[in-house]
Amino acid sequence: MPAAAALRATEPLLLPSGLSLSPRLKLLLTFFRADLTVRPLDEWQLKSALLAFLRDPPLSLPLLPDSDLSVHRLPDLQKRRREEPVASGVLHVRDLSFLRPRKGDGEADGMTAEQEEEKYIEWRSSLVEKLEGIELNLEGVKFRMTVEIPPSDDFRVMKKSWENFYSSELLNSRNPVRKIAKRPDTIVVRGVPSRWFAEIRVSSKPSTLVTHTIFSALGKIRTLNIANDDELEAKEDVSTKELISGLNCKVWVQFENYDDFHDAMKALCGRSLEKEGSRLKVDYDVTWDREGFFRIAQYEPAHSRLGERDASASVHGRKKHYTSRIESDHRKRFRD
Repeated sequence: MPAAAALRATEPLLLPSGLSLSPRLKLLLTFFRADLTVRPLDEWQLKSALLAFLRDPPLSLPLLPDSDLSVHRLPDLQKRRREEPVASGVLHVRDLSFLRPRKGDGEADGMTAEQEEEKYIEWRSSLVEKLEGIELNLEGVKFRMTVEIPPSDDFRVMKKSWENFYSSELLNSRNPVRKIAKRPDTIVVRGVPSRWFAEIRVSSKPSTLVTHTIFSALGKIRTLNIANDDELEAKEDVSTKELISGLNCKVWVQFENYDDFHDAMKALCGRSLEKEGSRLKVDYDVTWDREGFFRIAQYEPAHSRLGERDASASVHGRKKHYTSRIESDHRKRFRD
């Protein structure tokens, strides 16, 4: 049984090649003006006031370092309407050790993985509720804050999305296979450093073998595909600016069965990728494949050799510099 199947909500997961998945809570913050003032926004004051609020009771997050909170002023503040946001931010709570059961505690000894997960979700919901709508007073200037959990960080929201997607397909009368119930089997991970999936001292590009070995810790793989994440550099999102632009890759991983896909998604949601010896904590983006990436690639007609080369440069309209894939007939070489 893969380690992901027995993984608890607040436990880290060790992966091959010195990588690990570390649990953390990520919150997207949005700031609005709460009064009629038009004074300039001071990012440092806003961050300092919010850190003080987070570290003091009733929240009491004393182990929250300054680097785990980022605040960015939005451009063209003078041209924004009063109901529009003036700043955004990202809050990470990486130390979740206080939620883990302690050894020797009679109640903790009998706590199941499901009960631990419910405890974590209850704490997360309580924190979001306490932060939602608070007002920060900065020398007489008031700001109101809203809080949101990214969909890719909430496994229950992610699972609900694919259940609704395939349920709607069954109800679609235009679907020729409406009587066949489908479930997803492919995850899409983007925004991970290419060097972390490369062969050491061989190349800076991700290796198919290394990538397969890493994701095999999450379940049995049928096939995978690796591509440059060119869209990441063009995406104007504050949360992705922390990543190293131009050095990231995008990975499609198709699992042999739904259970492994389910456990892999659950392990990847709400965690950061870390590498031994590196201070970088990568907040990748994970989702499930709605478009049938491997199915389209398998049945795509090839008109000519030249056409194949042109087609290999783009899939679904996305330019790719290189592609690596492990097909099902080569699976034996990777089995234990």
